[in-house]
Amino acid sequence: MRNIKVFFQYVIPSVLSFALSGIYTIVDGFFVGNSIGDAGLSAINIAYPIVAVIQALGTGIGMGGAIYYSINKADKKEKQAREFIAGALWLFIILSIVLTFLVFFLNSSLLKLLGANGQLLYLGEEYIAVIALGATLQIIGTGLIPFIRNHGGSFYAMVSMIAGFVTNIILDYLFVWVFEKGIAGAAWATVIGQCVTMLIVLIYLLHKKQFTLTIPFSKIGIVFMSIIKIGIAPFGLAMTPNISLIIINRFSISYGGEKAVASYACIAYIICIIYLILQGVGDGSQPLISQYYGEKNFDEMKSVIKLAYQFSIFLSFIACMIMYFTKGYVGVLFGASSEVNAEIAKIMPIFLVSVPFVAINRITTASFYATEKSAFSYILTFIEPVLMLVLMMILPPFFGGQIMIWWSTVFARILSAFLAFILKKRVDCSLAL
Repeated sequence: MRNIKVFFQYVIPSVLSFALSGIYTIVDGFFVGNSIGDAGLSAINIAYPIVAVIQALGTGIGMGGAIYYSINKADKKEKQAREFIAGALWLFIILSIVLTFLVFFLNSSLLKLLGANGQLLYLGEEYIAVIALGATLQIIGTGLIPFIRNHGGSFYAMVSMIAGFVTNIILDYLFVWVFEKGIAGAAWATVIGQCVTMLIVLIYLLHKKQFTLTIPFSKIGIVFMSIIKIGIAPFGLAMTPNISLIIINRFSISYGGEKAVASYACIAYIICIIYLILQGVGDGSQPLISQYYGEKNFDEMKSVIKLAYQFSIFLSFIACMIMYFTKGYVGVLFGASSEVNAEIAKIMPIFLVSVPFVAINRITTASFYATEKSAFSYILTFIEPVLMLVLMMILPPFFGGQIMIWWSTVFARILSAFLAFILKKRVDCSLAL
């Protein structure tokens, strides 16, 4: 790549933004865990996939619109680029209305479907009822971030995330510890923090005169379908750890009980941040990949992708080293019992094996949806949980129960990375022709 500095100007703020989005949940887990204990941790862990769906929908629609925005701008089609901003905003509004009603009124049913019962169900209902009321704030705030990055505002996008994150920490402390509002207080802190992010993002778009709801009626269907077609992959990528979480929780309840669920809750809080950091590398490099793709400058595009692989692998090894040497303190951070903390320290190295393979998968998938290779991005996005489910149905009953639940997640991610390598080679060969 001609200018490595430009790559890092896009990628570093994106990495930090994604890391902060993951820390949102850790903050809730920290305050709730140290206030309520293992039950509070487990409740947020079981309920979190619902929160993740809301945020992932915003990410998917936002990324789908932002990619076409970037490609059209690179091709000097300013009018068409702005139509994708308007299309994404209308999709945000429609989704927000639908999700608010669905999640609020189906709160209990959704949690039962995820395996919650008894005290976990009661606590989860408190948490999700508040999250549902703030669905609009989460979808719009999360969804507009890719547009800011693709408009060259990566640093500003990071600032908006930091502002929301700091607000969340302060309010978690006040609502959960000072005013003793429990798990509902943590949810309100999250929602208000995301509201701050949304307001800052909207101010940026208004200031840059990029905010528009104007789109010809005749183009609404085409724009919506184009956004959704690309957005399915980043939506799935954001959801994959949470789909995995659902699968792991369901099998762990059967094999390891509440202790296994609480153990993985703490691990998931931390390791999902690593996955988000890796996604931050992919999504941070996406504006450059889409730009060079739109310009048909394939040599520069390949250079960006290569640099993204190198940087993500580097970050994955650094993250693994940090997590390995601090594995004995993860449970303590969340107020887990000594028994759960000991289990975390024992099984953490198993999950770290898969991190470099996740890095390969994330970058490859991002490069596919950044260049309109939708079919390949779908395959890589959804193959991991499918493999995980199949392996968990086969390995634990015959080869060791709960320990094979953990190893099934690792094997699924390794196999997904090998598939990513095969598909990437096929795409490279087609570009060389």
